Amino acid sequence: MIRRTAVVGAALLVLAGCSGGTPSKGSSAAPRSGDSGPTVATRSMSVSGPWRAWTASLTRPEAHGSCGATAHQVVCATNTGALVGRSRADGRVTWTVPGGARGKSAELLVDAADARAVSGVAGVLRAADLRTGTRAWTRRLPTGRAYVALAATDGIVYALHAPDPFIRTGAVLDAVRASDGTPLWHRNVTWSTGEPVAAFRGRVYTSDGSRVTARDARTGATLATSPAGVECPHLVTGGRYLVCTGSPLSAGDTFPPMRRLDPATLEPLPTPRNTIDMPVRGVISDDGVLVLYEAGAEDTSAGNWFAYDLKNDRKLWNTYATESDAAVAGGRFVTFAPGNDVARGRVLTIDLHAGPQGTGSAAPRMSPAYAQTRDGEHPVLVVPGGDAGHVVVMARTHGSLRSLPLP
Repeated sequence: MIRRTAVVGAALLVLAGCSGGTPSKGSSAAPRSGDSGPTVATRSMSVSGPWRAWTASLTRPEAHGSCGATAHQVVCATNTGALVGRSRADGRVTWTVPGGARGKSAELLVDAADARAVSGVAGVLRAADLRTGTRAWTRRLPTGRAYVALAATDGIVYALHAPDPFIRTGAVLDAVRASDGTPLWHRNVTWSTGEPVAAFRGRVYTSDGSRVTARDARTGATLATSPAGVECPHLVTGGRYLVCTGSPLSAGDTFPPMRRLDPATLEPLPTPRNTIDMPVRGVISDDGVLVLYEAGAEDTSAGNWFAYDLKNDRKLWNTYATESDAAVAGGRFVTFAPGNDVARGRVLTIDLHAGPQGTGSAAPRMSPAYAQTRDGEHPVLVVPGGDAGHVVVMARTHGSLRSLPLP
């Protein structure tokens, strides 16, 4: 059933039609006391199909790793490099590929198209066959190097590795065949800590925190570099879009203009607006909606999510938030209710185009409150591929997973 809950108080300014102005730089972006939000649809019904609602405990190595999902299963990489497959029906472990290395973090790539899950922990790259749950291949780096970013497209896995600890030089991008790990090419690259590797439409993209480079996905040959006059401290990717923004690692309280790049030439394209506050993180939908979290440079714990239509060069909406994970699923923006809100501890979804003012089927929606979605659990969203109708929340503090119907 669907029950209607009116959420009132300082909290749900997050849903209170927040298409107005942005708080001044350095402000806490807190909602005004006494503001009330609209009626919110809270879903607690089952969703037809193979995905089901469930909870599952995680081992400590899994909780210190990362998780992803396909339309058929959840896959977690531990901080020892092991890969663990779980059922979409009940969360039980269905297969395990043992690890061996131990690292500070676990890079994970879940490539449904090529039926591979790949973990990069310390200097070991390990792949599992998603169809059989067995080891597919393993590659090892020389001592003193670690994998720092992964991507895949068209049957190729791209693995970026660097000296450990990273000293701003010595990064290398390797391309290996997804099916058996056969090396195809490698290139020395300039890279900035935390920047992603993106791969689509026959190209692979890397960023050095200033400029973006596009390479041929099959050969590694450099095809384009972003212009020197276009600053790119941080590259946001998704839906075959590339957007340069400021970086939360920036020193200072002013940031370069936000720029969308042409994936073919890396020349700048029309972009809706310049960011005012510090860009912290962002997601981009397949149809070109960028949702960017911006906050004051002195304190990123509270700010706003801003939505931009990249195709039509315009701002769509914004809404108050505290810093949390976010994703795109089912045509909706998915995040968590603000941690200082009376409705905290819930998954929140907003229609990408209608925003907080949406009505009917496009209205904002929330899940019930769960242990895994509490702010103190440092929850992370895992979105299955396909039309799963579910989202999975990974709780890191007390390691567990919860599969729940997408609100």
